[in-house]
Amino acid sequence: MAKKQAEEASLTWWQLSLIGVGCIIGTGFFLASSMAIQMTGPSVILAFIMAACATYIVFEALAKMSANDPQKGSFRTYAKKAYGRWAGFSSGWVYWCSEILIIGSQLTAISLLTKLWFPKVPLWIFALIYAVCGLLVLFIGAKAFGKLESVFAVMKIAAIFMFIVIAVLALTGVLDGNPKGDVPSTLKGFFPKGFLGFWSALLFAFYAHGGIEVMGVMAIHLKKKEDAPKSGKIMLGLLGIIYVTSLTLALLLMPYSKFKDDKSPFVTALSGFNLDFFPHVFTAAIIIAGFSTMSASLFSVTTILTTLSEEGDAPAIFSKQTKKKTKMPLPAIALTSVGLILSIVTSLLLPEKVYQYITTAAALMLLYNWLFILTMYQRLVEATKADKVKRVIGIILVSAAVSGALFHTTSRPGFFISLGFLTVIAIIVLFLRKRWKEEA
Repeated sequence: MAKKQAEEASLTWWQLSLIGVGCIIGTGFFLASSMAIQMTGPSVILAFIMAACATYIVFEALAKMSANDPQKGSFRTYAKKAYGRWAGFSSGWVYWCSEILIIGSQLTAISLLTKLWFPKVPLWIFALIYAVCGLLVLFIGAKAFGKLESVFAVMKIAAIFMFIVIAVLALTGVLDGNPKGDVPSTLKGFFPKGFLGFWSALLFAFYAHGGIEVMGVMAIHLKKKEDAPKSGKIMLGLLGIIYVTSLTLALLLMPYSKFKDDKSPFVTALSGFNLDFFPHVFTAAIIIAGFSTMSASLFSVTTILTTLSEEGDAPAIFSKQTKKKTKMPLPAIALTSVGLILSIVTSLLLPEKVYQYITTAAALMLLYNWLFILTMYQRLVEATKADKVKRVIGIILVSAAVSGALFHTTSRPGFFISLGFLTVIAIIVLFLRKRWKEEA
């Protein structure tokens, strides 16, 4: 028993930091950041800084709860302890739905990027191919995938640093070409789309930081549980430096109006230089990054659904596993596959707007859980005055990102899609509460 616990508590704080960076960096940054740039211009830098601050506040709350009371179910278990079974049920299913939407978002993103090489091939064909590959990875098993994920994480970071190095060389005149971006000298230049444009862009800046929930779940494996907040500080500090530096360089190389929804801002930023290899190499790296995030989400939704089933918050069939050595929850995988099929059908019906809609809905579903984490925190941890102030600031920032989705035509449909998911979950909760009271 002691040996098993030692194996489970095997992570150091810096290892958890690297896992966090690897889990968070995905197409939300590589591709969705283009939408944020279009919405607000140079002030996208401020949006990412604000998102990083809010992300840290949420992570710190989750880390402190994990340090005080390590739980396999992480935030879902804490929600149940703070408010009752309905909260644990709702939090778990909101997270499951958000991960399904993230899978669809990543699937659509890497399919859009693949059209760089095959522009005439319909989007849904690429989505189908990547979906099948993702399911194959799911059947490989968690242990083998963990090793692949480590390689994928290094490739993500290497791709960004490659852009930073090339961008610096371009700005210093080492590379042939003429940077067309500029440094805004007025408030209007920094906020060219006004306050509403900045407000709308916040959502996509937050989406680029999605993934801290995974760190909350992994915190239980730390050798020293009290190191969880420190791990988050290092991780978000590194992530903030990477994000702000690369976006600043991109805007110095190219005017914000030139960035497009279906192309990475980093590929666009270097399009004016004689670097024929870069779009291909960088796009390939982004596709690998997106595929790794999608595959990780496949593992996540399958595991969450199985756990929900084991605790009676999902039909019992979803906790059934094969009797072979490598136990596979086939019913849970089947339901995940249905989500993949729906994503492919959606990309077939709405090929031009599907990425924006799915991305917005996925981001909002994540943020709903972040608000839940900040709310339950005050009930489970004895907070200091500083903690209370940070919690209020976090709630304000996350709420601003959520409400900003209403003020732009790109994100508004996704907002109503997310409300649709919440409504269905709420109706199910109302239906089940009577049964829960009888069981209690």
